[in-house]
Amino acid sequence: MTEMVYGAPRVATGDPVLPRWWRTVDKWTLGCVVALFGIGLMLGLAASPPLAARNGLSPFYYVSRQAFFGIMALLAMAGFSILSPANVRRLGVIGFAFSFVALMFLPVFGTDFGKGAMRWYSLGFASVQPSEFLKPGLVIMCAWLMAAGMTVGGPPGRRLSFVIVSIVVAFLAFQPDFGQACLVLFAWGVMYFVAGAPMLLLLILAGVIVSMGVLAYSNSEHFARRIDGFLSPDIDPRTQLGYATNAIQEGGFFGVGVGEGQVKWSLPDAHTDFIIAVAAEEYGLVCVLAIILLYAVIVLRSFARLMRERDPFIRLAGTGLTCAFGVQAFINMGVAVRLLPAKGMTLPFVSYGGSSLIATGIAVGMLLAFTRTRPQGEIGDILLRRAGR
Repeated sequence: MTEMVYGAPRVATGDPVLPRWWRTVDKWTLGCVVALFGIGLMLGLAASPPLAARNGLSPFYYVSRQAFFGIMALLAMAGFSILSPANVRRLGVIGFAFSFVALMFLPVFGTDFGKGAMRWYSLGFASVQPSEFLKPGLVIMCAWLMAAGMTVGGPPGRRLSFVIVSIVVAFLAFQPDFGQACLVLFAWGVMYFVAGAPMLLLLILAGVIVSMGVLAYSNSEHFARRIDGFLSPDIDPRTQLGYATNAIQEGGFFGVGVGEGQVKWSLPDAHTDFIIAVAAEEYGLVCVLAIILLYAVIVLRSFARLMRERDPFIRLAGTGLTCAFGVQAFINMGVAVRLLPAKGMTLPFVSYGGSSLIATGIAVGMLLAFTRTRPQGEIGDILLRRAGR
């Protein structure tokens, strides 16, 4: 009655959103992401003009597009990082649903751009790769199911997540896109382990994955050709791996000099899959180590913050996003130095590619939202209190 007469009491709104966000977000991760984007633009200036010349475009056509998509990615990252974990979960599940539908219709409406894999939708002015946007949504979906399965009377979340990831991997392999399929499986496997899966079950799953790889090798010429090229003791100098290997060797410690590299004139994917070869040739091992250090800081800082988190959903989702981000960078650089078979995977925030840049911005924005400082007790303190009871 009092409220009806005098009105409801005013509720303190607290700090404005942006100052609170700036105070709680991981600034080291933010700084490393911006540095990677800047390095990507610098390498794009070196790697993309030859491709633009071959396609009859202006010299900085690809660099300007990379800058545009990169700014969109940074804005998406900032927008998602401001959200609460609950809102990130809602948007992630919705994004997964839309991306999965888009993935299903790729065989009907998609295109391969002459690369032998049906992975893109052509919009005329640009192209969209659904699998890039599927990854963060899939991680959120699986983390939500696993966390729900930990509650009393909850659903069989781990089994449901396994069914979903199996269906997604099947669609990715059908494109074929074995690199993204392996990345998705690895991120899910780490989440499954963190959620408490027994080691024996993980070993059985690893055996199933190896068996599927053998089956793919026997039935897919595309897959077999890449594996054979990787296992061959000799490198054909006229292949992409041959050009990349030679460029890395030529670069040495300090590189041949800005603009003096030759690999960008030979590699059709110098601005995307093999951008690290351009960095190694023109700027040397020093630049490559700096790039590796930036990725390591992002991954380690994220894991350090997630270890203090109490919410199982946040721990699982953050772990999956961190693993997907770090392993994608490792795969890209591993292919360039012939540690891994060629997989056609971009280097996050560095390689050219609109879908990759924006999707990675969304994923890192989600990760920043999960790793923001929140008023909660440390998980170690909670375990100590429980042990003392």
